[in-house]
Amino acid sequence: MGLGIHGGGLGVARFLADHGANVTVTDLRGPELLQSSLDALADLPITYVLGRHRDEDFRAADLVIRNPGVPRESRYLQIARANGAAIEMEMTLFFRLCPGPILGITGTKGKTTTTLLTAAMLREQYPDTVAAGNLRVSALEALPRITAGTPVVLELSSWQLEGLGEAKLSPKYACVTNISPDHLDRYGSMEAYGEAKKQILAHQRPGDIVVLNYDDQLQYKWAANAPGDVVWFARRQEEYDLHDRPLMIYGETGVLWLDASVPHDQPMMIEHMLELEDIGLPGQHNRANVAAAAALAKAFGITNDNIRNAIRGFTGVEHRLEFVRELDGVRYVNDTTATAPEAAIAALRSFDRPIVLIAGGADKNLPFDDLAREIVARAKAVVLLNGTATAHLQRELKIQNEALRSQLGETRFSILNSQFSLVHDDFAAAIDTARELAAPGDVIMLSPGCASFGMFRNEFDRGEEFRRIINEL
Repeated sequence: MGLGIHGGGLGVARFLADHGANVTVTDLRGPELLQSSLDALADLPITYVLGRHRDEDFRAADLVIRNPGVPRESRYLQIARANGAAIEMEMTLFFRLCPGPILGITGTKGKTTTTLLTAAMLREQYPDTVAAGNLRVSALEALPRITAGTPVVLELSSWQLEGLGEAKLSPKYACVTNISPDHLDRYGSMEAYGEAKKQILAHQRPGDIVVLNYDDQLQYKWAANAPGDVVWFARRQEEYDLHDRPLMIYGETGVLWLDASVPHDQPMMIEHMLELEDIGLPGQHNRANVAAAAALAKAFGITNDNIRNAIRGFTGVEHRLEFVRELDGVRYVNDTTATAPEAAIAALRSFDRPIVLIAGGADKNLPFDDLAREIVARAKAVVLLNGTATAHLQRELKIQNEALRSQLGETRFSILNSQFSLVHDDFAAAIDTARELAAPGDVIMLSPGCASFGMFRNEFDRGEEFRRIINEL
């Protein structure tokens, strides 16, 4: 239920058909939007019901695999349950079938970078390590090459974790990068969203390990009832109430490992894990990602040398503060996966050059006051893309602009009022506007702070279109 174009629905459909299942794929989208996935499955005996769902398909099914984007409350799933069908997701099937140790990583921001960092660290010691999950990589398609000794590093979205929670499954090794408002259009409240994320540790067992962010108040509360052992990562501060739990600290000088599990009458063990120059990724948020990945890898048994080697060789992730090119002295950066305000704020804080920001898009029922404040404080200019959230962001920009006028007697965007009042329906025209506003030494950055739907198929389509346009300039 829900084929999609990100690879997950495609992977599970192929896996089931290859293993002899009688597979029906149903999706509300028509074939023209799903063509790439349909082409990839063309050699398999699959029945397709596209552009609609039919009650009879759900009444007849023994097993329904729901795409993570399908709400649990869907009436079609209710029909399937009422007729005795089992409801699974690709990830629940994978957890049941995977013979190797699973390391699961979630969070609002940084989970892809942390996942790929962790996998790079593990590959230094276990070259066959698999990275999959919410990376547009099907975990089930990787199953044939996974043995009992193959580590599997999975990026897990809140939607995937919903299904794992229903199945009472959590990874033996887990990590949560951070929790901030996101997907409130789906969850309705931070409490519900946080509960979905919490499933990554809720069904662990004694002896399992979860890496948590000490500076995240919600995660700090989770630790008290964590079934497994807790390992912390945190910003450098003077004192931490460790409760005999180890801690990875990141700061302005690098990354330190503190082991507080030594007897109280002995000095705490301190290891220098990484120097700041070892970390090539920009931004304080990426130092946090490095610390989280290093803590998880160390908990898994990866040596310090292998952790350092992986970090030194890691150049970043596409669509996440991805350097595209430099033209006429202006650097172009693709951060399309910043689909929430907090992610765009982190991107704005990652550069000490003047920034011309391209922002706006589809609404997820998130607040924009903090992002608008950051834009007014840090951006040289802002160019807006059309979408259901853009008018909300515009209003907040004007409020923050006026607040600065009353506070300092100046308007941050005094010259550019016409630009941040203008909303672009055409992506190439928006990039042209950004070029007009930029000067040598500036950064033009796509970091929308919003979802992509409307102008684009998804955030990856938005980022790929950005790269194409920039490379053709």
